[in-house]
Amino acid sequence: MTRFRLLVGLGNVGRAYATTRHNAGFWWADAMAARLGASFASEAKFFGDVAKAGDLRLLKPATYMNLSGRAVATLARFFDIAPEDILVAHDELDLLPGAVRLKQGGGHAGHNGLRDIQQQLGSAAFWRLRLGIGHPRDSDVPQQAPADYVLKPPRVEELRAIDDAIARALEAWPLLAQGDIAQATMRLHTDPPSVKAANKPATKNNAAATESVAATLSTKEPS
Repeated sequence: MTRFRLLVGLGNVGRAYATTRHNAGFWWADAMAARLGASFASEAKFFGDVAKAGDLRLLKPATYMNLSGRAVATLARFFDIAPEDILVAHDELDLLPGAVRLKQGGGHAGHNGLRDIQQQLGSAAFWRLRLGIGHPRDSDVPQQAPADYVLKPPRVEELRAIDDAIARALEAWPLLAQGDIAQATMRLHTDPPSVKAANKPATKNNAAATESVAATLSTKEPS
């Protein structure tokens, strides 16, 4: 039975990246820590911010996305945590904003954070919580390169949908903690109406609102 001992949220550190789509994993990690009553603290020996709730550890790598595996592998080896007991939350281009999926193993699909974790662990057997952020080809900026798209803040509707997905993931956590993967998967893979709503084309009004939300969030110190 799966017994998660390490939860990892992927993202980039720093104010400039705090509100970008690529930081969806960080948003989930912060929300999970708050739910568990845990607080993140910088731990240089693990190359990131670490929180502890009982025998469960949460990690936000401070190595920037492309080198996420260094932090994950260092902490996993120190506490003798197997890849099968690690859950990594990350942004997913191939899912609409608000969609969330759970899977174990598989490829990295070009996600540099996942690629480095696989290389550093020497295994792809860790679990992934895939938080949909949409793809530029399905947005109002289809010509935008994915590498640029993920480093921009989501639109207001997208942000609400992603927040909803994170909330659903938190609700499913007790099932995951108990090892009831089937029931958790059923709940997570049922998309609410907000997923379709978030995929509507942007307008000048909601584009301006997105800029306002991003400006507000960027004034907060990153956790």
